[in-house]
Amino acid sequence: MARRTGALELAVLGFLHDAPMHGYELRKQVNALLGWGRAFSYGTLYPCLKALVRAGYLVEQHTTDTPAPSARGGRRARIVYHLTDAGRAHFEQLLSEAGPSAWEDEHFGVHFAFFGRADTDTRIRILEGRRSRLQERLEKLRTALARTRERLDTYTLELQRHGLESVELEVRWLDGLISAERSTRATSARHESAVRESPAHESAAQEENANPSRTDPDTPDSDPVAPERKRNT
Repeated sequence: MARRTGALELAVLGFLHDAPMHGYELRKQVNALLGWGRAFSYGTLYPCLKALVRAGYLVEQHTTDTPAPSARGGRRARIVYHLTDAGRAHFEQLLSEAGPSAWEDEHFGVHFAFFGRADTDTRIRILEGRRSRLQERLEKLRTALARTRERLDTYTLELQRHGLESVELEVRWLDGLISAERSTRATSARHESAVRESPAHESAAQEENANPSRTDPDTPDSDPVAPERKRNT
C-alpha cells in the first residue's frame, strides 16, 4: 500500500506541475495514468491531497461553479489544487530518485510518464535498474516453467508462456530505450567537447588569460591612479 501511495503522490505532483486542477479532473488524469484496470476512488485520492496540503506542497483554492441555465440546482463548490514552490522542489527530488523503488511495477510507469523532466543520467539508471529487475524475473519464470511443464495442463502452460513472452518483450523494449539514451548522452558529450575545442572558445580563453584585470579588480592595471604614481616616482 505504501508503494502505491508513493506512486500516487508522484503522479499528483507531476500533473499539478503543469497546471492547477480541481479534484475531479485530477482524479481522471491519475486514473488514466495509474488505473491499469483499477480505478482510484476519491477515498484514495483525497487523503493523499490532504497530506500534501499539510506538508506545504499544495494549497487549496475554493471556487464556485455557475451552473448552465438548463442545469438544476445551485452553485457547486470546488477545490482547485495549486503546486507550491516547496511542492515543485519535492517533485523534482522524487523524480531524481533512481533507486530500486523506481524499478518496481508500481513506480516505474509513473517515473517514465515524467521522464521528459528528468536528466539523461537519471533516466538511464532507472531504465537499467528496471531491466535488471525484469531479467531476474525472467530467470525465475524460466526455471519455474522448466520444473513444472510436465504437470501443467495446456491452458496453464499457455498462461505461463504468455507471462514469459511479455517480460521478454519489455526487456527488448528497455534495451532499445537504453541504447537511445546512451546515444543521446554521447552525442551531447561530443558536442560539448567540440565547443570547448573550437577556435572561438580557445581565443576567448586566451584573451581572458591575457587580460586578468577584467576579472580581478585588485590588480595594479585596474587602479585608475596607478599611472600617476608611476610618473611621480
